[in-house]
Amino acid sequence: MNLTVASSPHIRGDFRSSRLMLDVCIALLPALAVGTWVLGVRSLLVTVISIASAVASEWLYALLTKKRSTVMDCSAIVTGMLLALTLPVTVPVYQVALGSAFAIIVVKLMAGGLGQNIFNPALTARALMMIIWPVSLVRFNALGVDGVTAATPLHHMVMPALPQESLMDMFLGNIPGCIGEISTLALLLGGVYLVVRKVISPRIPAAYLATVAVLTLIFHKTDAPLQWMLYNLFGGGLMLGAIFMATDYATSPVTPNGQILYGIGCGALTVLFRYFGLYPEGVTYAILLMNALTWALDRYTAPRRFGVKKGAQA
Repeated sequence: MNLTVASSPHIRGDFRSSRLMLDVCIALLPALAVGTWVLGVRSLLVTVISIASAVASEWLYALLTKKRSTVMDCSAIVTGMLLALTLPVTVPVYQVALGSAFAIIVVKLMAGGLGQNIFNPALTARALMMIIWPVSLVRFNALGVDGVTAATPLHHMVMPALPQESLMDMFLGNIPGCIGEISTLALLLGGVYLVVRKVISPRIPAAYLATVAVLTLIFHKTDAPLQWMLYNLFGGGLMLGAIFMATDYATSPVTPNGQILYGIGCGALTVLFRYFGLYPEGVTYAILLMNALTWALDRYTAPRRFGVKKGAQA
């Protein structure tokens, strides 16, 4: 009998990394399509530059370090695509390329490669870009007008006030914003696809969105609490973060209870940052902070081993 010796995790079934990553790419296509339709073809340029930089960085790193190339697992494509969808269409392409290279080389590969990184590469790169080029990341073009900036719905809510856009516009994506964040419907379609394909569990997104919904409904800032809650759910990068970022295998808990607590923590921090932070968005930093607590959640929510009593040995 032939035995295969390999490091954990040991997964039974056809769950190869490349298949999972391609499923994520497919799930992101509706959001990219809406972003391109509403914001213009430059959305595709930003996405292509980000993906190309990610793939090239991974290939070049393997070449220089004389390690086996992992480009074919498609994780670099996912990282580049996710980063692009968190950016405004007006961002300079050189910033996109540098941010994508940082995500792959520093956050992913220098940490040990796929599955070894503590923080989500795309969100970490976006956080760094926000520090270095804040103006580029907070400028959004008006619908159908190149080079004309417009305020996003979240910027109106800082006042605080309900946005000028209708909830239907927010749901469908007829609003200014980042490339992949504007259409709630497109992101939900992608999320359903990932759940059906068993790529992700609904626990983290459900706990994340439910926490934001409850907190914004209770601590509403206008005289229309239900609308305030829905605008918070549909606005900014909440859907993209809850479905595609917070569920990253390497940076989220593996235990069921840990995943629920992780989602609740992401939701609570998002509301905290949106209510009291410098910028109207809080998804990026909420998820990154919870990434740092993933090890603790896994440790303290691990199921009890069979035959072992609490506080005792077998």
